[in-house]
Amino acid sequence: MKNELSYMLVTPYTLSKSRTGGVISRLLSRTDLEFVGAQVFSPSKEMIEAYADSIEKNSVKDDTKLSSLLADYVRTKFVSSDNKRRRVMLMLFKGENAAVKLSNIAGALHYKNIGIESITGETIRDTYGDLVMSPLNPDEVQYFEPAVFSARTKESAEINLRIFADYLKGEQAIVENMNYKDPSKIERTLVIIKPDNWRYASSKPGTIIDMFSRTGLRLIGCKIQQMSVAQGLEFYGPVKDVLVEKLGPVFGKKGKEALEDKFDIKLSDESFKMITDSFGTEYAVDQFHQIIEFMAGTKPPECPAEDLEKPGKVKSMVLIYEGVDAVNKIRDVLGPTDPTKAPGGTIRREFGSNIMVNTAHASDSADNCKREMGIVRIMDNNCYSLITDYLK
Repeated sequence: MKNELSYMLVTPYTLSKSRTGGVISRLLSRTDLEFVGAQVFSPSKEMIEAYADSIEKNSVKDDTKLSSLLADYVRTKFVSSDNKRRRVMLMLFKGENAAVKLSNIAGALHYKNIGIESITGETIRDTYGDLVMSPLNPDEVQYFEPAVFSARTKESAEINLRIFADYLKGEQAIVENMNYKDPSKIERTLVIIKPDNWRYASSKPGTIIDMFSRTGLRLIGCKIQQMSVAQGLEFYGPVKDVLVEKLGPVFGKKGKEALEDKFDIKLSDESFKMITDSFGTEYAVDQFHQIIEFMAGTKPPECPAEDLEKPGKVKSMVLIYEGVDAVNKIRDVLGPTDPTKAPGGTIRREFGSNIMVNTAHASDSADNCKREMGIVRIMDNNCYSLITDYLK
């Protein structure tokens, strides 16, 4: 039971309406399950049919009416009227009694015209879902939006996970289902929700995603990442020389002043240069190593060579956004690197602590986004391997 794996599937409507952050906040703050995988994809007609059939075949006996409604929703709403594939988001959670816990957080759908005073907003479906029946015909559905899909039992979760795995095996980890009028204006940018947001159960990651959603950009890719030390060194490599250039002289000067004060001596410019090249540079390199430790969980000098490529000890989440002026829009919402200098309403002002613990990273250019996507291996999403390893 402790290794049970289950899922939450965000519907195309919930994803398009940028309600995903709210869903994730609810999931992370109301369960003790481990969030281990996430992927945005556009299901094929074959997967849609298989999943809809599974919902009907594995329904609880007293719940066939609702199961039929859910299956019909999958068949009709997971594709557009012109058969264009739509985005969904799969989230994987691991832990004891995972299917039942996720089902409870998803919440029920009721065949009743409930008065607004009776709605509590306790579950995801209470907040984001709707099932409205006709006041004239209690068997006629006027409007239906389930917001999310989950499995009610361990057995049905495993059946559906197998369906997802069969499809994800050959699927790209980035959704490319849009035809833009002017593709030359479209950019992609990469965001990392850093490890400080994942140290304990919290709604922070979802709230951050919710704040990014106000850019109007499309979320086309995501993955749960444990950055290796090798990835950290490559990802932040360009920062090292900048730190040495900026911090070396600053702390060389501090070292010189400390020595002069301690020994009551005036050091020469040559000595200052030696202190800068030694102590100042070493201090700057240590700051660089602290960045890697923050992102991967281990300082490079303390990582054995055979462990450099292994997944790191801390978790982060990688997101890919797409749209006009995507780089600048995301960075405007994120705010400056130093949270103390970030304007109100930005993510770093809201959640950041200092220059290192500043909540999230965002690409500073479209070209850098391509480089960073390669380093974090965005196309190597772990959802398929998580599912297949679990089902063995």
